[in-house]
Amino acid sequence: MTAPPEPPLALTPAVACSPDTGEDVLWHIAQHVPELRRWLVANPKAGAALLEYVSQAGGPGVRQSLEILLESLEQE
Repeated sequence: MTAPPEPPLALTPAVACSPDTGEDVLWHIAQHVPELRRWLVANPKAGAALLEYVSQAGGPGVRQSLEILLESLEQE
């Protein structure tokens, strides 16, 4: 399990989708903040393992976010 991020970091959608956010924080969000999981899908630094975890864990808006990601990849 990952420890929560050190204060004063507020976990927001901007933190979840920022490529500057550390992998430890991204995993903490994935494991403990289901309402922000959909934003992890938009993070260009989210690796395959993290996206697989988010896909399996689910949460509000996750399915729709993954559908949008997959559609954008098909268009390339």
